[in-house]
Amino acid sequence: MLRLLYSALLYVVAPLAFVATALRGLRDPSYRDRLAERLGFTQLQFTARPIWIHAVSVGEVQAAAALVRALASRYPQHPILVTTATPTGGQRVRALFGDSVRHAYLPYDLPGAVRRFLSRTNPVIAIVMEREIWPNLYRACFARRIPILLASARISDRSAQRHLQFAGLFRDALACDVTIAAQTAPDAERFRALGIASTSLQVTGNLKFDLEIPEDVRRVGSHIRAEFAHRPVWIAGSTHEGEEDIVLDAHERVRAARSDALLVLVPRHPNRFDAVKSWLRSRNVRFVSRSTRGAVTADTSVLLVDTLGELLSFYAAANVAFVGGSLVPIGGHNLLEPAALHRPIIVGPHNFNAPDIAQNFLESGAAVRVESATELGSAVLDLLTNAARRDQMIARAHEILQNNRGALARLLALIERLLRR
Repeated sequence: MLRLLYSALLYVVAPLAFVATALRGLRDPSYRDRLAERLGFTQLQFTARPIWIHAVSVGEVQAAAALVRALASRYPQHPILVTTATPTGGQRVRALFGDSVRHAYLPYDLPGAVRRFLSRTNPVIAIVMEREIWPNLYRACFARRIPILLASARISDRSAQRHLQFAGLFRDALACDVTIAAQTAPDAERFRALGIASTSLQVTGNLKFDLEIPEDVRRVGSHIRAEFAHRPVWIAGSTHEGEEDIVLDAHERVRAARSDALLVLVPRHPNRFDAVKSWLRSRNVRFVSRSTRGAVTADTSVLLVDTLGELLSFYAAANVAFVGGSLVPIGGHNLLEPAALHRPIIVGPHNFNAPDIAQNFLESGAAVRVESATELGSAVLDLLTNAARRDQMIARAHEILQNNRGALARLLALIERLLRR
């Protein structure tokens, strides 16, 4: 009954979501791309049953990169299909894998849409990253005997409480031949509290710790760094609206002490690039846009990275990394990428997207937490001038990375068992 009510509500909401996506396409053409896929009308064709990985957006795609490459190498007889919910996720899929994998948008969780999608793709397994639970999709996979693996699964206390309000709906979905590979023991306990059987639960660790940094990222980072000569450089990666104001105020404090300091500003969402440019002009900031390939001169205060897929290279080019989405209540973004590139890390107070990772980094001294422009400016200055502290933070972050690897091998073993059933 709950699933019927859920589906009825979706039939009301889905047309509104479809129209909203189409209208958003007036501002950002990528949202108009392949709109029919939102209703399950994918045009993809496969000569063999694909291994299907769903990664909702950029962060999940990046986290799944090592898994995708390992599956493609281990199972060459199966094509790889990666679905996302956002165009930026799709763009990241293409940037990471080119034509070696196929990409589609996940359809709305309408019974007809998911049936069409599964009829056209017919995956041999569904691997869903982190926490995407769709009752109709899971039920349709179960009816077609498609095993589902919730990989690197996590669920916060807040989300668990929300799920408990509809426990019957989610318990029914997760009973559809779903195996849950939880990131941590507390995550597993929260899933168990939702009524998930212990036999369907395993703790495999966080796949993000098994990230691979392509060699060309470091090489491009070195070339970018050469453009800055001997200037101290700090990066604000994946920033959001309201956060750039704090970052720029902090940069003014940094420049008051180090007039040659350069800020690399990387907004999270491409549809904000033009707005950030206008805002920088309104504040009379001397900046260069990466998209224009303009030279960074001695007068340049800010380099605005308004291109896609270059965040890691600019982390590699900087001396200090601030990870955005954390000075505003977005929840924070990936700390492991700058850590893997041996950069000292600064974060704001909002890190609820990956609280365990943030807590580990902060408690071990592998990251610094700030709550204002003044604190951010002071932290940047300290790390730009204190090489010993930079080295200490980098060493502690490296230790965290090394101690938490292994999720990929455990997931591959689990997938092997599911494919052999």
